[in-house]
Amino acid sequence: MAGDKVVLLDTHVSAFGMRVRIALAEKGIEHEYKEENLADKSPLLLEMNRVHKKIPVLIHNGKPVCESLIIVQYIDEVWHDKNPLLPSDPYQRAQARFWADFVDKKLYDAGWRLWATKGEEQEAAKKELIGTVKTLEAELGDKTYFGGEDFGYVDVALIPFYNWFYTYETCGNFKIECPKLVEWAKRCMQRETVSKSLADPHKIYEFVVSLKKKFGIE
Repeated sequence: MAGDKVVLLDTHVSAFGMRVRIALAEKGIEHEYKEENLADKSPLLLEMNRVHKKIPVLIHNGKPVCESLIIVQYIDEVWHDKNPLLPSDPYQRAQARFWADFVDKKLYDAGWRLWATKGEEQEAAKKELIGTVKTLEAELGDKTYFGGEDFGYVDVALIPFYNWFYTYETCGNFKIECPKLVEWAKRCMQRETVSKSLADPHKIYEFVVSLKKKFGIE
């Protein structure tokens, strides 16, 4: 919408922030990007997200919207005239929200435990992550994108985590074997809105290595 002031508080390697960057790019929304140092959060971030004090935060005309999936839905509703992300059908929309929530509850959690733990706990996280990825691949099936022929909400929710796979595999010393999901990711990456919004997998790994050192996880 013309005249809108949009600011994104984010951290470049954040999968949650990448979602918002993709959604903004899909809609062609001009915005100001502010990189946050999570070790020294800005007064603006602390003010705009008083409850969780986390990124990403979308500030639209001075009003904050928090939590990445909520932000993506907000962007889709406000700028509804271009590249809709959520389906118009209520049932399909509910299904899309279910799978995006599944990514957050299962994939993110298992991925975090995989790099942040070791021994038996890490092995358990590895098994859970592989199972989660296989469930997502089964849901994708032979479809072009999760919602069918059009790039949409679940794709936005999941594709940033694909760039974290290198970190998961390197930290866990294993390989994720899901060919259909890999082909889906390649299709997503062909979209400039996606490829330009995602952090480099090696930069993500460097970030995680620095966290492991910080917290004494070797």
